[in-house]
Amino acid sequence: MLLDPAFGELPPRQREETYTALQTAAARQGMPGEVAAIWKDRAGRTRFIAPAQQHPFFQLMSYGQLHAQVNGSLEFSI
Repeated sequence: MLLDPAFGELPPRQREETYTALQTAAARQGMPGEVAAIWKDRAGRTRFIAPAQQHPFFQLMSYGQLHAQVNGSLEFSI
């Protein structure tokens, strides 16, 4: 899920809570697989929260490449 850059400015605990809520919402909406939260920081760098086994993939990909691979949308509110 591509998130607004402001997501990165939230306290770490709030980011983790939001990520957990995203996972729950995805499961409830029948979306298979793992959820990744992706955003750009103030310097334009790609940041993410994802399962550990997916970190090498996200470390290699640019934001543009990740944006091109988004394969769904999620109804979500905090």
